[in-house]
Amino acid sequence: MIKLYKYIAVAAVSCIMIGCVKDDDFSVPEALGTEENKGLEALLTSDATEILIADLKLKYSNNHRKPVFIENDLYLKGYVTSSDKESNFFKEIFLQDAPNNPTAGIKLILNQVKTYNQYNVGREVFINLKGLYIGEERVGNGVLTIGGLVETDQYGTTVKRLTEKQRVRQLFRSENTLELIALPLEFSEVTDAHIGLYVQFDNLEFAEDLEGARYFDPVQDFDTSRQMQVCSENLGYSYFPMETKSFATFKDVLLPTGNGTITGVISKTFDGSALVLKVNDLEAVNLSQQRCTPRSIEDFEIIFQEDFASAVDLKELDLTGWTNFNQAGSVKWVERTVEQNGFVEFNPLGSGNASNVGWLITPSIRKDASAYLYLNFKAAQSGVRSATNIIEVMVSTDFNGADVLSATWHKLEAFLPSQNSMENEFLDSGFVDLSSYEGMLYIGFKVTGNGRKGSASGAYQLDNIRILRND
Repeated sequence: MIKLYKYIAVAAVSCIMIGCVKDDDFSVPEALGTEENKGLEALLTSDATEILIADLKLKYSNNHRKPVFIENDLYLKGYVTSSDKESNFFKEIFLQDAPNNPTAGIKLILNQVKTYNQYNVGREVFINLKGLYIGEERVGNGVLTIGGLVETDQYGTTVKRLTEKQRVRQLFRSENTLELIALPLEFSEVTDAHIGLYVQFDNLEFAEDLEGARYFDPVQDFDTSRQMQVCSENLGYSYFPMETKSFATFKDVLLPTGNGTITGVISKTFDGSALVLKVNDLEAVNLSQQRCTPRSIEDFEIIFQEDFASAVDLKELDLTGWTNFNQAGSVKWVERTVEQNGFVEFNPLGSGNASNVGWLITPSIRKDASAYLYLNFKAAQSGVRSATNIIEVMVSTDFNGADVLSATWHKLEAFLPSQNSMENEFLDSGFVDLSSYEGMLYIGFKVTGNGRKGSASGAYQLDNIRILRND
């Protein structure tokens, strides 16, 4: 009996120290344990120096993207953006540097589930970084992560989860839980710099072909990406994926069919190939408004069209009236055929050139001052991508048909494939307004990339280039 009393006493003290809760009690604690308060007070009154999330991430970038062991007395402050209450996050916590207008986020991995009752959304937390690591949980996925250990295999060195002892000793909550103001973003604005941030997308809906689908596709094993879309009158649709895990409590709920707002945390797919939005729960999904309707191609008269139906696979493009110019490097645009569909492609990967810049320019299109003309095309990306591998769309009114670089080129705004896009998926550009230009117009598609072995570069593809008129 004495042994039993001792066991109960030890268990009670342990729960005070680490914040135990009953199996059916996951409410947010109103006060912190004595030991946790003492640990936080000791950290903040020590000689340790606070480091910003952005500066901590730079340590990894400046170390040739290899895990960095934190030897100095540093601590980090952040605000929790993710929640595992509905099991859409697992043994991970995302933090951002401010409750409003955040500029940097980071991931923390730990060997604990059901963290939401301690590290609730908006909770201010402090991490004693000494003895921890900053790196990637999976090599090359681009998600900067704080871990407690490292492991090396044939693919490289990655960080591993904090042990329970490290969590108790080095991760502290303050008593502050602040309201997070979601950062409003457009799909096209999202980059790796937004990973971990609590964001909001407006005027969106799920793609029409997802009507009747659920958040998680039961034929998949781990994660399901569902395409969200935003439409505008002239620019058609833009897209961004939302990811749901197989063990999310809402996985079998039908996707809503209306339009509205979704808030969540920017993350990446398991392999790091694409940025995604992950929601904490279904309260973040508010799609009760009427769906939007973009303009249709049937609303226009087609005055110019090239669908590359006569393409010969891998033949250098030399269509009459078109200009195929390599500004830098040896690569030019080529014709492609895949499954009987013709298109054109600029692919610098493997060329060996440090830089490849290629232009594809349409024949001239005459436009008078009173005409309302629009450009429409399909574009896709393929292969490894990076933020420096880009496609741009330009218009010129003084190009002479030969000297590309002496002409004046104006950049046009269109929906274009990016790091977030599915590979080899042709996206509609929307209707790009050309009405402010007059005279002889030339449309130029310019791709910038490199071709060194192991570099982050890939191909861009074009199809169904059309000039439309609507007076």
